[in-house]
Amino acid sequence: MSMYGRDPWGGPLEINAADSATDDDRSRNLQDFDRAALSRPLDETQQSWLLGPGEQKKKKYVDLGCIIVSRKIFVWTVGSILVAGLLAGLITLIVKTVPRHHHPHAPPDNYTLALHKALMFFNAQRSGKLPKHNNVSWRGNSGMNDGKSETGSFYKDLVGGYYDAGDAIKFNFPMSFAMTMLSWSVIEYSAKYEAAGELNHVKEIIKWGTDYFLKTFNSSADSIGRMVAQVGVGDTSGGSTTPNDHYCWMRPEDIDYKRPVAECSSCSDLAAEMAAALAAASIVFKDNKAYSQKLVHGARTLFKFSRDQRGRYSGGGTDAALFYNSSSYWDEFVWGGAWLYYATGNNSYLQLATTPGLAKHAGAFWGGPDYGVLSWDNKLAGAQVLLSRLRLFLSPGYPYEEILRTFHNQTSIIMCSYLPIFTSFNRTKAGLIQLNHGRPQPLQYIVNAAFLATLYSDYLEAADTPGWYCGPNFYSTEVLREFAKTQIDYILGKNPRKMSYIAGFGNHYPRHVHHRGASIPKNKIKYNCKGGWKWRDSSKPNPNTLVGAMVAGPDKHDGFHDVRTNYNYTEPTLAGNAGLVAALVALSGDKTTGIDKNTIFSAVPPMFPTPPPPPAPWKP
Repeated sequence: MSMYGRDPWGGPLEINAADSATDDDRSRNLQDFDRAALSRPLDETQQSWLLGPGEQKKKKYVDLGCIIVSRKIFVWTVGSILVAGLLAGLITLIVKTVPRHHHPHAPPDNYTLALHKALMFFNAQRSGKLPKHNNVSWRGNSGMNDGKSETGSFYKDLVGGYYDAGDAIKFNFPMSFAMTMLSWSVIEYSAKYEAAGELNHVKEIIKWGTDYFLKTFNSSADSIGRMVAQVGVGDTSGGSTTPNDHYCWMRPEDIDYKRPVAECSSCSDLAAEMAAALAAASIVFKDNKAYSQKLVHGARTLFKFSRDQRGRYSGGGTDAALFYNSSSYWDEFVWGGAWLYYATGNNSYLQLATTPGLAKHAGAFWGGPDYGVLSWDNKLAGAQVLLSRLRLFLSPGYPYEEILRTFHNQTSIIMCSYLPIFTSFNRTKAGLIQLNHGRPQPLQYIVNAAFLATLYSDYLEAADTPGWYCGPNFYSTEVLREFAKTQIDYILGKNPRKMSYIAGFGNHYPRHVHHRGASIPKNKIKYNCKGGWKWRDSSKPNPNTLVGAMVAGPDKHDGFHDVRTNYNYTEPTLAGNAGLVAALVALSGDKTTGIDKNTIFSAVPPMFPTPPPPPAPWKP
């Protein structure tokens, strides 16, 4: 057997391994070598010949195939990697085994907490077959025969919708305004609703209303001649004892008296407001294409009807005139036209909404005591803010610029009127603005103003505008937000009585809310028309809390009487609560979230035509 080593000069070195000499012989034989020869230094190869395998010198380098590295560096590198791996494993083990202490998120602000409650009010006001997740234990199915007894009508049934206030009447005019306001707040602040975990809930509330509206006229037709104005009546004038929704005091689930349906054939204000509600909701539900288109079609039909057959829905001594008497329909034309433009992108609606004649009839160019007050009756202030949005972000120019600039200037004046430095409106000693000049039920107007002020400040910030002018003085957007906060904080409990005007919010709130369902216990006893009067007139607190209901509010001296029979203090309404929800979501959460600038413009075509493509390169 031969072993081959490598000669530094390239030749093979053959060492004979078949030598039979013993170790002793070898050692003796070494004595015979020339000692002088051994004294010469030996090179590495020669040493390897003479030294045995056990005495071989350690190599200074490690051959890794593609590279040769120093053994010392190699050992250090491998060692460091192993130590680092062990440390990483140890740290991971410690992190996984040591119990974690989660830092809780910042507690939700008061506006978000109140928002959860305020939305619950709509669950309590539902008419019809309630969904299983309605979450109001003392409510059940009601109004299941609404509209069904009328034969030969254009409607099949009118089950659904919302009861207006403490009674069980379905007033379509304020109900439509409430749904428009909720939709507007969702379009602008969907991210805030999402952050509060309420986006699906508020959309479901809106759909409950719009599903009902589609039943109140022939929504599949392109043109109609009449529609439903309300279900149920409340007139008790002249000492009438006919059972109705105001004479009787019953749970809605127990109603056994007739609920008449009021129709109208010239009701421009109602039809235009309901068109606005359907148009705004179509933007909310734009991801559900079929439903959104159904809403847009219904809105077009209603708006055409409102323009073709002019008249006030509450004219001629109707039942509605006693409770929700409309002063005119011109403001609804501007408001409805603006919403239909956003929903369809059709310029004819924008041309209508910006017609100077309409604006003049709606009162856009004169003051008046209620100028700038948004309510279920007067939509002008809301329409002006809504159209100022168009000018701020899209600036359509001619032929709309002149009237849009006027609306924008008027909006600035309205915002100035909300500030304490101006005297358009009085304030109570505690600072509550008197938008209805000391008349009862002030809160519904205040929450609408708080919403408009916060929204407009967010518009300005989104347009990189730090504020606006009131005469020669410049005010920052923060001043508007501060106005809104002081008013809403008053409603939430920062007032002389230290009470919240929202049932179920805080520790001290109205316990005698003027509301039939909340005041009668759900105890399997059916109280008849007059049988419930004892609950109405009782001085005991309501057995059921109407969570989230904003009551009518205090008087002009900051006084409040928690008495069930005095509806001027203790009755909540759909329209009032819709404004409250809008104001709360606008103020809630992180201020940096701001508005959704673009969703409202989804259907609006580009303002200016796209430039033609460049000409083809010239060829000789």
